[in-house]
Amino acid sequence: GKHMVNLDNKIADVRVKPFTLEMGIKFKLKVTISGKKVNVSEIPELSIPKDWMRDKLELNFYKSEQGGGGEVENVKYHKQSRRAVITFRRPG
Repeated sequence: GKHMVNLDNKIADVRVKPFTLEMGIKFKLKVTISGKKVNVSEIPELSIPKDWMRDKLELNFYKSEQGGGGEVENVKYHKQSRRAVITFRRPG
C-alpha cells in the first residue's frame, strides 16, 4: 500500500511494490578433512566482501545433518589463494 514518510521535515508519499530476489549463488568446493579442521580450496571468486564469504563458509559447514559439520569455532579465509580453514569446536 501507500505510506507517508517524514524525511528531514518533508513528507514523502511512498508506495510498496513486490519484487523478486535473485537466485542464490551455487558453487563447488574442494575439501580436505582432518580432526577439528577442514581445509577448503578452489573457492570461486565472487564480488562479495571477505566477511560475507567467511559467513557463507561458516553457515555451510555448520549444518551438522549434511556432511558431518558442527559448531564452528573459527573461519580463516584467504581471498587471493581462494582457500579457507574452518575449525570446529569439537572433533568429528
